[in-house]
Amino acid sequence: MEIMADLRVMLGSLAREDGVFGRVAAADTGTVEEHVYRLVLDAHDAWAGYAVKDARGPTGPADIRGALEAIDAEQATDVMTYLSAGDLVFSGRMRRDREHAHRAARRVVKLLGYEATWSTNIELSDAGYGWNPVTRHSFDGVVAGVGNGVVVALLQVGED
Repeated sequence: MEIMADLRVMLGSLAREDGVFGRVAAADTGTVEEHVYRLVLDAHDAWAGYAVKDARGPTGPADIRGALEAIDAEQATDVMTYLSAGDLVFSGRMRRDREHAHRAARRVVKLLGYEATWSTNIELSDAGYGWNPVTRHSFDGVVAGVGNGVVVALLQVGED
């Protein structure tokens, strides 16, 4: 499937910084929450040495489901851009070129299509942001979308 190959390239670009993880899979291989949980487990394995001792995270997809809120495609683009280029730990610090991340995020949204559904654990507001944890790390943010038979997820974790 050409869309999936293109999405893998885009998620690979978005997730190139340390602590940022991406996932692309066929939508019929599980729910959004299951895919996000698998990505969380990948992050836990990769960042095990950074986690706060005895910190606990979600124990399954049901915990992920409770943390996610629906957002629109424009908000998904913004969250993906921030998770790829920004830093959840040190607000205002850019980890990479924001414009590059924004172009890649727009492409992901376009590839998933107009009818895609999006969700995030980040609470968006004019006053700043908060989040509902999806990992055992001190900071995390995830955005996930489903469309055109594909699910994508981008996760950033961090510790201070």
